[in-house]
Amino acid sequence: MPTVTVHQAKTQLSQLLVQVENGQSIIIARGHQPVAKLVALSADAGRRRLGGLRDKGLIADEHFAADEIAELFGAKA
Repeated sequence: MPTVTVHQAKTQLSQLLVQVENGQSIIIARGHQPVAKLVALSADAGRRRLGGLRDKGLIADEHFAADEIAELFGAKA
């Protein structure tokens, strides 16, 4: 995994992104100290779905009573 300095990362960002899109990870260092890792996002990394934990069986249905939640926020369901 290649390591680049912050200055190199700023001046070569476009080229680094091409490398990342091709599956490579890149370490960004301040001096000799690594501080960040540049990696590609998976296609669905940015999307969240409401109720995902319930669908996996990690939260019971009774935790999603809309009327109780609305009441907590002073609204009607």
